[in-house]
Amino acid sequence: MPFIDLESNLPASKFSEDFLKKLCSMTAAALGKPEDRMMLVVKPGLPMLIAGSCSPCVVLSVSAIGVTDTAEKNKDHSAKIFQFLTGELGLGEDRVVIRFYALEPHQVGKKGTVMSFL
Repeated sequence: MPFIDLESNLPASKFSEDFLKKLCSMTAAALGKPEDRMMLVVKPGLPMLIAGSCSPCVVLSVSAIGVTDTAEKNKDHSAKIFQFLTGELGLGEDRVVIRFYALEPHQVGKKGTVMSFL
């Protein structure tokens, strides 16, 4: 159950339902997870600064079980996600930052229990 959290100073109008569906599909494929397991949150219009500039930018966090636990995996994920975000949002590579978090099954709750008991 990957969690994708996108924070941006771009306006909400940049994040249509179509964009959300494309982001979900692309990250699911990149992580090798089914789309029906993805959790996606977009927070637009935030005051943000990256590298000393308030120009349009995105910080995307990926939290997942078993697929974000090595540098090699995250290098591959990063390349795919960067390509999507820069292409879809028209951002330069220096305006996109991605953070990866490895989760353990006991750190994700669902249906009144945790994933390790489902």
